[in-house]
Amino acid sequence: MMIDDIQAAVPLGFLLSFMIGPVFFVLLETSATKGFRAGLSLDIGVIIADIVFLLIAYFSSFQLLENLSNQPGLFVFGGMILLVYGIVIFVKKEAKKASLKASKGNYLSLMVKGFLLNFINIGVLAFWLGLIVIVGPSLDNDPNRILVFFGTVIVVYLMTDMAKILLAKQLKRYLTQERIVLIKKGLGVVLIACGVVLIIKGFLPKERFNIQEGIERISE
Repeated sequence: MMIDDIQAAVPLGFLLSFMIGPVFFVLLETSATKGFRAGLSLDIGVIIADIVFLLIAYFSSFQLLENLSNQPGLFVFGGMILLVYGIVIFVKKEAKKASLKASKGNYLSLMVKGFLLNFINIGVLAFWLGLIVIVGPSLDNDPNRILVFFGTVIVVYLMTDMAKILLAKQLKRYLTQERIVLIKKGLGVVLIACGVVLIIKGFLPKERFNIQEGIERISE
C-alpha cells in the first residue's frame, strides 16, 4: 500500500513543480544569473514554506479554507508585496559590472527570500489545505500514509526543481549584462502581474477559486 501511495504522489510532485507563478520565474532567474547554489538556496526556502503550510493545513480543517476565501485583506496584502517587489525589480538600475555569482553570505538571504515569496501567497496554503481535504480520505486519514504521500510529493517537487535549476544554469554562459537587465525587467513584469491578480482577487472575494476542481483536474 505504501508503494501505491508513493506512485500516486510522484506525478503530482512533478506537476506541482511546473505550476506557473512568481516563485517559478524567480527560481529560473536566480539560477540563470547566480548559479546552482543560489537557485537551490532559494528553492529550499520555498520548500520550507510549503512544509509549514502543509503542517498548518494538516492540523486545520476544511473550514479554514472557507474562511481564507472570505478574507480579501490577505490577498490584497500579499498582492501589494508582490506588486511593490516587482516594481522595485523593474525600475532598479543594474551596476555596470554586476557579479553573476552569489556570495556565501547571500545564500541564507536567498533562502529567506524564497520562504517569504512563497509564504505571502495565501493561495498556496489554500491549495495544500484543499489537497489534504481531498487526498486524506483516500489515504484513510492515516497519519503515516499521509506523511509518506506528502513527503514523496515534496521530495519529487524538490528533485524536479533541481533539474530546472541545472537547466537554467546552462543559460549563464549566454548572459550578457544587457540580457540580465532584460531578464530582470521581465521578472518584474511577471511579479507585478501576479500582484495585480492577487489584489483583484482580494477585491472580488465572491470569485472564489475552486481548489477541489483544480486538484481533480491535476489528478485526471
